Amino acid sequence: MRPARLSPRDVVKVGAVGLRTRPLRAFLSALGIAIGIAAMVAVVGISSSSRADLDRTLDALGTNLLTVTPGSTMMGGQATLPLTAEDMVSRIGPVDAVSAIGKVPDTKVYRNDKIPAAETGGLSAYAVRDDLRTTVGAELRAGSWLNAATARYPAVVLGSDAAARLGIGKVDPDTRVLVGQRWFTVVGILEEAALAPELDAAALIGWRSAATYLGFDGHATTIYTRSAESAVPQVQSVLGATANPQQPDEVNVSRPSDALAAQQAAGEAFTGLLLGLGAVALLVGGVGVANTMVISVLERRAEIGLRRSLGATRGQIRTQFLAESLLLSALGGLGGAVLGTGVTGGYAVYQGWPTVVPLWAVAGGVAATLVIGGLAGLYPAIRASRLSPTEALSAT
Repeated sequence: MRPARLSPRDVVKVGAVGLRTRPLRAFLSALGIAIGIAAMVAVVGISSSSRADLDRTLDALGTNLLTVTPGSTMMGGQATLPLTAEDMVSRIGPVDAVSAIGKVPDTKVYRNDKIPAAETGGLSAYAVRDDLRTTVGAELRAGSWLNAATARYPAVVLGSDAAARLGIGKVDPDTRVLVGQRWFTVVGILEEAALAPELDAAALIGWRSAATYLGFDGHATTIYTRSAESAVPQVQSVLGATANPQQPDEVNVSRPSDALAAQQAAGEAFTGLLLGLGAVALLVGGVGVANTMVISVLERRAEIGLRRSLGATRGQIRTQFLAESLLLSALGGLGGAVLGTGVTGGYAVYQGWPTVVPLWAVAGGVAATLVIGGLAGLYPAIRASRLSPTEALSAT
């Protein structure tokens, strides 16, 4: 007489017996799997969300911004850009917009005149052109930007870090800061400038105002240009020689968006490390499942002997314990996927990023748990199937 075959539904039911009778042990074993999967899904999801935010930022700011800064002289000293550099750069055909900043040397920024001179907070003062904000794509957090009127008077716009270090969170006519030896009224605060981070820790003053009140000499320290996207490589190749025809080797030309891309690449390398740690956690969870299944076989020898006596084949016993291992791992995998997605969503909302959880990460995580569960349950299942009915029943 041929033994009855187990349908898939029967396999699931008998495989779930061990989980129902030992719920706490099953939960703890599944938790190990869940932690590993949650870590892997969250790492991939957070990395993808960060990348999506970077792409959104670059789409909004553009990748056609180029900067010109002075390099080093042949003797190793600090070079300077000619006073005519801005005008020369603006004559390049594909260039659509040009703006500049100039660092005011030996000028520090303080909240008031009671601060010790050594406690500068790392803040600097820059003379800026009126069109700087639109050229670099900086947004205002509060107040207004410098215009033709305020740029001539002691008015200042603070970068995001500068405002935070000075303890200034709002703008009103009574809010002033000490720049050099002169009081300036704060008229605006910028958001973080992704493509011009040098503005974040700076006090920004109108070009004419800086010359009048702080003795600024008029030399630009950074020139910003916008050009047609298709013409960026050509413009980049001639910017140095155009800005300083006499000493083109003393000019640095860069593309700020490349720095953001490099930052993202470094983040991806770090993501790879975290994925490795998640894989280790998943492996530890698999060992926990294997341990649970081995103990389950030892504790349920009487059950195995009874089932064998009633006609269950070795294959059916093997299938039962393998199914139990797979169910245990699947529960952990699904729980980990949900937990990892939740962590990604929460962190992305906190950071103001779009929430992106790749489907392949979730599906791959669940598939990995099934593989781990199958491998972890294979030995206990084979061991259970090799127990003879008499040996199993005599163990009770």
